[in-house]
This record gives sequence, structure tokens and C-alpha cells, in this order.
Amino acid sequence: MNLIRIKAMANKEFVQIMRDPRSLGLALAIPVFLLLIFGYGLSLDINHVRTVVWNQDASSELTQNFMFNFKNSKYFKIIKYTDNYRDIERMIDSGEVIMALIIPKDFSRYIESGQSAPLQLLMDGSDANTAIIARGYVNSVISKYNAELLSSTLYSHGITPAKSLDARTRVWFNMGLTSTWFIVPGVIAMIIMIIAALLTSICIAREWERGTMEQLISTPVKPAELIIGKFIPYFAIGLFDLVIGMLMARFLFDVPFRGSYFLLGFLSFFFLTGALSQGILISIIGRTQLMASQLATLSTMLPTVLLSGFIYPIFNMPPALQAVTYLVPAKYYIVILRELFLKGNGIDTMWDETLFLALFAALMFTLAIRKFKKKVA
Repeated sequence: MNLIRIKAMANKEFVQIMRDPRSLGLALAIPVFLLLIFGYGLSLDINHVRTVVWNQDASSELTQNFMFNFKNSKYFKIIKYTDNYRDIERMIDSGEVIMALIIPKDFSRYIESGQSAPLQLLMDGSDANTAIIARGYVNSVISKYNAELLSSTLYSHGITPAKSLDARTRVWFNMGLTSTWFIVPGVIAMIIMIIAALLTSICIAREWERGTMEQLISTPVKPAELIIGKFIPYFAIGLFDLVIGMLMARFLFDVPFRGSYFLLGFLSFFFLTGALSQGILISIIGRTQLMASQLATLSTMLPTVLLSGFIYPIFNMPPALQAVTYLVPAKYYIVILRELFLKGNGIDTMWDETLFLALFAALMFTLAIRKFKKKVA
């Protein structure tokens, strides 16, 4: 291994990168763009469910008290009151509202007589996830109203209600249940994986297409020296993207960082090395820039977004897909980032993830060196 030849290859690749300012600009701008899009645009919180109400018993004080629970809740946004089903059907069909609440005219009479009061709820089921969550909100409001109604009824008859279970929830690590704190660390992992693989996926293929690979083959540089020399500049770009992501997460999205920055850098080294080596391996196999970029997108973006636990929980996937997720390196890096950002844990709780990333980096780097042959065909 000759350090002078490695340095020469690294300098050559730096010059090549600087000669293509558009690609360099994209490599530095795409992380910022993705973080802004996902950080602000993707939210798992469902608030202000658009609702239309047909209150046929509006004059009753009982009905008004019941409706206060919806008016004063941040989870519902009553945008219109109506007096017919035609408006309700039109608003749900057009997507203007997600939910319709219909209170019958005898609602208060049923309650005053001690009977179960009917209540109709119509929901737009085309977005099943939103509909399920909104229905849970409604059930929570109804349960709370029923408990208050029961207590007031017993008190009115001189009966003190029996003490009930008082469950008090304490949420660790994310007390406000802010979805941004959950999403942003995953976005950083996705950015590092995709950008690193895409950048390096064309570095070898570009040499073949431009006819400069023959000149490199004729030099004394060894395959390992060529791979390392091309690896170094993109590693620097990957580190820069990681720093940008960290700064945006901390100061733009207010995601707390409770772990060790040294440990983050140490574990990120393995992940970044594996991602860059995977891109170089793809570039060697693809031989053309178009083929290499397509292979890199297919092998990094789809698994990272769909199978890493970034958005979709892995335990809800079919067993066959759960088995596949063990081969997705971003899955382990996302766990590490969330552990460091939100929990502040040390490496003692992340041995499995650390070991896998180290093996992944070593395997990809070794395969890239072995796969590259200093011959034209």
C-alpha cells in the first residue's frame, strides 16, 4: 500500500469533483432540501380533523355541553354546521371534511331519561389511517363525557361515586410525542445512505465511459489504492452532509441530542464507509453511469425508506419482510441515531447495531477491492 499513490488518486478525484460544480452542489444541497421537506412536510401527528356537524338538538344545554368537548379540542376543527345529509355527502365526497357528526333531535331526551343516546358518525375511509385515529379521538371524547355525566348524575341523587382508576401516563424521551423528533434522525440516516451510494456509484463507471480508466490501469496504482483514493473525497462530502444534518436537527427542528458526539462520529464512520463502499461496488459492476445510478437508487433508496423502520414499524410487517430488514444497514443506523438523539444511551445498548455496521463496512470495502480488476475486459 503506497500512501503517495493513494494521495495522488484522492487529489485527482477532488479535482474531478470540483470540475463538476453542479453535482457537488446537488450533493450539498439535497440533504438540506430533504431535511426541510421531511422535517416540515412529513408529520405523524393528526390534529384539526376537519368536521361538519348536523346538530338536530341544538337548543338543549346537554347537547351544547357535549359539543364543547369537540369545540375545545385541538384534534377537531368544525368548519361548518349543516341541516341536511346532502351537504354532508357533498363535503365528504369532495374531501372538504373527513368526518361528519350527526346529533339526533331526541339526544338530550334520551340522556335525561337514563337511556343510551344515539349518535351518528360518518367518516371518509379512503384514508384509513386518518379515519382510525380520528375515530379513536371521538371515542375518547365520548368516554370522557360519559364519565362526567355519570358522576354528575350520582351527585344529583346524593350518591358519592366510587373512586375509579386514575392512570397517569409518563412518556420518556419525547414527552410531547413530537413526531419531528422521531422523523428527523431517520431522515439523516436516509440522506447519508442515499447520497453516499449515489455519489460513488458513478465514480468508476465515469472513468470507463470517458476512456480514462485505461490510463489508470497502465499506472502502477493497485486496486486497493485506487479504491481508497476515490473513497476519501466522498467520505469528506458524506461527513459534511452529516454535520449539516446534525446542525439542522439540533437548531432548526429543536431535536435534542443527549448522547456522545464522539460516539456518533465513531459509529457514523462504519455506516458511511459501508455506504460509500457499496456505491463503489455498484459502480464497478454497473460499468455505465446510467446503470450504476439506477442500481444505487434501487438498492439504497427503496430499502431505506420502506424497510428500515424509518416511517413504517418493522413489527407490523409480514414475517418474510421482517427477515429482509435484517440486511438493511440503515435500519441499524436509525436505531443508533434515535438512541443518541433521544435517549442518550452509550455503546453498551447498541452492540448489535455497531457489530452489524462494522461487518457491513468491512464486507462492502473488501468486495469493492476484490471486484475491481486492472484489465480492460
